[in-house]
Amino acid sequence: MRYPTLAAGLLAASALAASADTPVLTVYTYDSFVSSWGPGPAVREAFEAVCDCELNFVGVGDGAALLARLQLEGARSPADIVLGLDTNLTARAAASGLFVPHGIRADLDLPITWDDPLFLPFDWGWFAFVHDRNRLPEPPASFAELINSDLSIVIQDPRSSSPGLGLLMWVEAVFGDEAPAIWQGLAPRVLTVTSGWSEAYGLFLDGEADMVLSYTTSPAYHLIAESDDSKAAAAFDEGHYLQIEVAGILANAGQPELAQQFLEFMVSDAFQSIIPTTNWMYPAATPAEGLPEGFETLHRPEISHLFPPEEAAARRDAALDAWRNALAQ
Repeated sequence: MRYPTLAAGLLAASALAASADTPVLTVYTYDSFVSSWGPGPAVREAFEAVCDCELNFVGVGDGAALLARLQLEGARSPADIVLGLDTNLTARAAASGLFVPHGIRADLDLPITWDDPLFLPFDWGWFAFVHDRNRLPEPPASFAELINSDLSIVIQDPRSSSPGLGLLMWVEAVFGDEAPAIWQGLAPRVLTVTSGWSEAYGLFLDGEADMVLSYTTSPAYHLIAESDDSKAAAAFDEGHYLQIEVAGILANAGQPELAQQFLEFMVSDAFQSIIPTTNWMYPAATPAEGLPEGFETLHRPEISHLFPPEEAAARRDAALDAWRNALAQ
């Protein structure tokens, strides 16, 4: 009568051995990517179906926090891949010496030509201030109108958040030497500064602020997932700043072959078709079936701004000082 117990024990031991033999690919990314409503769960399922591996996503705050975490860990980082940096961060990431070329040639659908050997895009969009049409039917159409209004906005900290850094670069790109004065004007409009995007957007949805720094694509979530057309992105006359989000392979990756396989998978239809209705951004390589219905209603700016990575890095510290000084007063 002990045979069933013995058999069960042998099966359990066999399962543990198989689990121990299964390679694990560790990907650092931002918190919203790995949330239950983000791309992470669907990406994990799709990749594990083809990789004979376990995909381990590790949420590390918001986008800009990824680089800080990586710089702190250095060559000792357990990550194989970092997914969620953008072009405002890639020059600093490249200078760290922690990344290796990916060597992937992909048919990308981006607003710019892409030739970065270290980082491969997975999605993109424009930053914008999102509002509720019912509460704010006539939003400001420029930074000047926002400054001269009595509206409240929620923004993210550029030291920890890639949208926050994106706003910093947006103001720099449009106003140049006048950026400090613009921040002085915007400061009274800022209700609060959050460490990341999720907290800021939650405050907006709770009615705490009139507008929130997000993306021109954010209203697609409400339209497609909630059948709610009340959210919109304010179109600014000065144009909008682009964000291109990327992934890169770490030089000390414990699973370099799997990391390469993941980046190749990342620009395939299987991954890219997940992005529009989970990360609510434009896919870096438009899948064969195209974009979901509803994306055609989104504002597409006629004027786009984007600093080359090296210029974004060079401008960051002075822009951050101007931002910090304005909001401290």
